[in-house]
Amino acid sequence: MPTREPTREPARPHGRHTPARIPARRRAGDVLAGLGALVLLVALVGGVPYALLRFGPRISLSQFSLETFTGQLGPSTITALLGVLVWLAWFQLFVCVLVEVYAGVRRIGMPARVPLSGGTQAIANKLVGAVLLLFTTGAMVAPIAKLAPQPAAPPVTAVAYSAPIVEKTTLDTHKTKKVYVVQPPHGRHHESLWEIAEKCLGDGRRYHEIYRLNQAKEQPDGSRLRMADLIRPGWVLDMPDDARHAHIVPVDQPREQTLREHPGRAHVPADRHAEQRTEPERTEPKKDTEHRGGAKHRLPEQEQRQEQRQEQGRDAGPRREQPVLREAPSGELVEYLASASLAAAGLLFVLARRRREQLWNRVLGRRIARPHGDAAEAEVALRLGGDAPGARILDIGLRLLGAELAAQNRTPPTVYAAHLSPRTLDLWVHPPDPDPPAPWTAQDGGQVWRLPAHEGRLLEDQPGGAPYPGLVSIGTNAGGRVLVDLEAAQGLINVRGPQTTAALAAIAVELATNRWSDRMRVTLVGFGAELTAIAPDRIRAVGGLAEVLPELEAAAAPRREVLTGRVTGSPREAHYLLSAVAPTHEEARRLALLARRDTAGYVVAGDVPHATWTLEITEDGKARIAELGFEVQAQLLPRRHYRALVELFRTAGRMDGEPIPGPEPLTGLHPPAVEIRVLGPVEILGVRPLEEGRMALAAEMLVYLATHPGGVHPVVLGGVLWPRGVQSMVRDATIARVAEWLGPAHLLTDEAGRLRLGPGVRTDWMLFRELVRRSHGDPTARPILLEKALGLVRGPLLTGRPPGRYAWLAAEDLEYDVAAEVADAAHQLCELRLAQGQADAAVAAVRQALLLAADDEGLWRDLLRATHATQDNVRLRAVVEGLTRRAASHPYGGGLAPETEALIEELLPTWRIHVVRESSA
Repeated sequence: MPTREPTREPARPHGRHTPARIPARRRAGDVLAGLGALVLLVALVGGVPYALLRFGPRISLSQFSLETFTGQLGPSTITALLGVLVWLAWFQLFVCVLVEVYAGVRRIGMPARVPLSGGTQAIANKLVGAVLLLFTTGAMVAPIAKLAPQPAAPPVTAVAYSAPIVEKTTLDTHKTKKVYVVQPPHGRHHESLWEIAEKCLGDGRRYHEIYRLNQAKEQPDGSRLRMADLIRPGWVLDMPDDARHAHIVPVDQPREQTLREHPGRAHVPADRHAEQRTEPERTEPKKDTEHRGGAKHRLPEQEQRQEQRQEQGRDAGPRREQPVLREAPSGELVEYLASASLAAAGLLFVLARRRREQLWNRVLGRRIARPHGDAAEAEVALRLGGDAPGARILDIGLRLLGAELAAQNRTPPTVYAAHLSPRTLDLWVHPPDPDPPAPWTAQDGGQVWRLPAHEGRLLEDQPGGAPYPGLVSIGTNAGGRVLVDLEAAQGLINVRGPQTTAALAAIAVELATNRWSDRMRVTLVGFGAELTAIAPDRIRAVGGLAEVLPELEAAAAPRREVLTGRVTGSPREAHYLLSAVAPTHEEARRLALLARRDTAGYVVAGDVPHATWTLEITEDGKARIAELGFEVQAQLLPRRHYRALVELFRTAGRMDGEPIPGPEPLTGLHPPAVEIRVLGPVEILGVRPLEEGRMALAAEMLVYLATHPGGVHPVVLGGVLWPRGVQSMVRDATIARVAEWLGPAHLLTDEAGRLRLGPGVRTDWMLFRELVRRSHGDPTARPILLEKALGLVRGPLLTGRPPGRYAWLAAEDLEYDVAAEVADAAHQLCELRLAQGQADAAVAAVRQALLLAADDEGLWRDLLRATHATQDNVRLRAVVEGLTRRAASHPYGGGLAPETEALIEELLPTWRIHVVRESSA
């Protein structure tokens, strides 16, 4: 949502209490508690003043003259003073009761805070809540963090501005209308609806008027405005009648004609379909082939510039693109999945672990199964958007916080929400505490605990438990990502709106894959069992709430006990219930009562009357929690994206693999004019050095063209190199610059307009495959050819590539083929050398391949066998110890493959003893 708040100060929850609705049907205990509270309230509110008037001391102003306090005080004066204090305490309680009753009956959410009445208002809160349980089915007040008030967004005004303008001062709405053409980026600054509203309407807060006028209307590039902060250059926006600096056009004039007549600096093809028809390889003519990845979240100008100064390795040009073909990642998939940065990081982590398990089972001549279609595009989006550094700071920062609090014998505070930005991690805590453990610092009187990002990046991995596993993203605001703790609601969380299921799916996926949780169980109701493919150890799916309610009621545990256990090393398994099916009245009643006394988080779809918090997902993709004062751009996982992720993880669970396609033969092995090295750090040999800052982009372009020898259309290439969009003039200028640098004989354009590399350009990967292919046809030269092929390996594929680049590899064969064929070549050479009695040469061959395919467990087994053949037990033990240490500290976990463990048992039966001694030492 457009906002003018600084990035460092995200919108905060405000108020002091939050409503927790109580069921209409009540248990006997609730009735007795309510009656007791009613009697006590009557006694306090009415009985105390009656007793003071009837039996209390008589008080007169003459008793409090100056002479009274400067002389000796008598018993009557002291009694009168005590009476005044009692009257003041009663009045404070009376005001607190009025405030709580008003908030509970009117359901206004968070009651106003009565000054200097912390404990008194808390007592009034509990008493009034218990009484309301007797007389209403409305909201009872439950404690919530006392956080700094955040001013509500000013109301949108509809003032008619009278400043002089270029256009006519009146507008015949039956014949003409006002429009605005979105301008292309200036440097790296992009226009937003907020800025357009400021310029044309005089108030940026009127941006949503422009949004409503243009929502879902087709633009000249074939896209539609679906999110208020996602617009593109060249779009023609209908404007309110009082807009300034706008064009007046006939009301029925097509947007393409408007753009031709008033182009400004923008250029968008009038016929996007004609542009698409220039690509003869398009195989899906009936599908939507536009590239909608050009959209970008809009930030205030000063924050946008700050964010873009932090981007590394990108071309200095703008990041907008005209429509591109289907071969580029689906803009819709990128829009949702790449924006879910923490969830993307967790999904990539789990996916890498699955890929490692696939490599355990890979057989000679086959690569691991790779995703296709939407599943492949989903992985591209995850690689683009995954915020692994942010997830790490959140994980390690929270664990360090819990460990430090445990060392000080302090109970962790309740964390209602968190805000993760490129500069800070903020926690909103209750009760306020001005003394957080270092390196955390207190803000706003201890209501916010802050960890600067530069401090978080320096933290080492923490062995402590995860104190807040229920933190989950609900969306983003101008400054960063907003998370809420599902446990902190201490009651039901109700999700409602037209995109409820998409919001619940996004919450489920992030919970199931995040790094800042340990032992966790997520119970899904109404989702189906397919989501368990992502995290079967964390997710289970059931058919209905009645199936799990008895179990949940039996396992409930007090919050303080659970929080303490998490940081002291005896954690209880965290549990969260997400129901996409609205509960019955009885199920809602039981869930509401359970949620009030249990630590777990309960998130339920539908308009549930017993909810503590309500997460409302609006039609335009906003997420609101009125009780906390939040309004953010919602994190959603619509059906198509949900299915793409499920298919991606199903593919990662396949252990049968796929055959490796054979290579195209090379005509000769003579040195090329230009060599592109990808089997290690990317290098371009045979050309002059390129000016600083442009090499990374040029190298990626050449690598992509080299892996697509049939040619690539410039529009497709633009969508690959700038997956979030780029202006066509920048794309064309970049291609022209690379062509000039490479030479006209080495970058060719065919009749269809496709780019391809000339015959004088070759990759080391192409040479590797040719050497291996020739080795199969010449048994005598086979070892020599395989050794030459493996000699080309210098490290992991394209190692050292800049973050955010080469995400397209997820949808290509290259990564999968390279790892499999290098490992297979090493295995074959190892077998040949062992057969020839050359164990040291076999070891060298395997170690060369491990530089690139370190996760291929078959190579490690080859190394064990080759080392054993040297008959050097010390050397073999060193390999075993190194392998076990690597497995124990592997970033994706998983330990050793069972087959590898069995081979070690066979070759070195005493290995466990040595491993235990090594770990003890």
